[in-house]
Amino acid sequence: MLPAEPKIFHGRESELADILKHFEQSNPRIAILGAGGMGKTSLAQAVLHHEEIVIKYQGNRLFVACDTAASKVELAGLIGAHLGMKPGQDLTRAVLHHLSEGPTTLLILDNLETAWEPVESRKEVEEFLSLLTDIISLVLMITMRGAERPSKVQWTRPFLPPLEPLAQEAARKVFIDIAEDRHPMAEIDQVLSLTDNMPLSINLLAHAVDVEGCTAILSRWQRERTSVISEGYDRKSNVESSILLSLESPRIMSTPHSQELLSLLSILPDGLSDVELKQSKFAIQDILDCKRALLRTALAYLDDHKRLKALVPIREYMAKFRPPTDEMIGPLFKHFQELLQVYRVDLGKQSSALYVERLNSNYTNIPNIIQNGLYPGHPDLADSISCTSHFIQFNADIGKGTIPLVDKVITLLPHSEDHRAKASFTVRLFGSHGSHSIPHSEALIAQTFEWLKTSDDPDLEGMSTFSV
Repeated sequence: MLPAEPKIFHGRESELADILKHFEQSNPRIAILGAGGMGKTSLAQAVLHHEEIVIKYQGNRLFVACDTAASKVELAGLIGAHLGMKPGQDLTRAVLHHLSEGPTTLLILDNLETAWEPVESRKEVEEFLSLLTDIISLVLMITMRGAERPSKVQWTRPFLPPLEPLAQEAARKVFIDIAEDRHPMAEIDQVLSLTDNMPLSINLLAHAVDVEGCTAILSRWQRERTSVISEGYDRKSNVESSILLSLESPRIMSTPHSQELLSLLSILPDGLSDVELKQSKFAIQDILDCKRALLRTALAYLDDHKRLKALVPIREYMAKFRPPTDEMIGPLFKHFQELLQVYRVDLGKQSSALYVERLNSNYTNIPNIIQNGLYPGHPDLADSISCTSHFIQFNADIGKGTIPLVDKVITLLPHSEDHRAKASFTVRLFGSHGSHSIPHSEALIAQTFEWLKTSDDPDLEGMSTFSV
């Protein structure tokens, strides 16, 4: 029995058109790739039910869900069941013979990664795929999470790129088709911002909004994060389940430190460049291998500036269940700290433009990394306060408003014994904000002058003349 045609299909029209062009060639072999939740299965089902495909292949269309197949033998067994064969110990030859003797057939293998990913079964699965594509009357299409195509198959060119998130307008249409248009567009866009326009996340959140409304869902998200869209039990109804499947895939497990890198990306909305991956001196020798593993499994992607990023639902999941450790955050904190210090030293020089660009590229990342050390008793508390002061200064230099760390740092000043770091913070704070926007400013000014007496920093004392 064939699966139903997807009820909602927006934003993949161009991909569908590209696939249909492939069917104009003889014996097309097509791979639909992408992250979990990107709509690979829905796109394959749209192809299956497209008028041109129905006319061309009629009843000779097979759609095989391969989630349960962990080997070539199990994969052949699933195909054989769809062909109406009796169960057997190994149906590989029987399946190949049946398909080679039959009419022209479209075979879609959905979620093939379950059988293909394990190293011990990959070779025989690829050999089986190669034998399938040797059948002149067979058209093969697969869907797999990740960005790799199985080898030993001459995939039809041009290759289809891995699926990306939906465009904003398409995402809105999917949302409105489910939750209707009775919600303010500003609230709809706010909900969509939590999904990074991943079709699965949109679908689940839209159904939740249809029941509870945008305001309630946005409030729940603040408390529950990805749990809001993870109340089902399988990858099609549970975002957390879909992400976990990718995290536990053999490709990730074979490069275990890649999960540590992904956990770090969970607090880095701006992502990381290769320069930052190398210069931060992470305690991971194979850091670029980890990057490649995340890209291969589509747990991360490269943006237009070639920065390594993770989608919002994946970031939220990792931050909730597998947050980054101090061992991962520490090297990046030191890197940003040094970057801010060098920026201050080189201010006004020709080289400062380079540092401004690099700091701007990490503008949201830096506060997220600094705040990891903003806790009483944290060994980096003084350095975090000092780093915040430099970031305040950078923020003022580029003409931006307040930063979110200020209030937290003020409450932590009594917990640090480093008078120089505290004076550096308050001097730059008053210099950029003015006392009118700082609570208890008079007492803080008096404390600043006390800290300056023991800080032994003439430059800081000079700055205080103009700011405090």
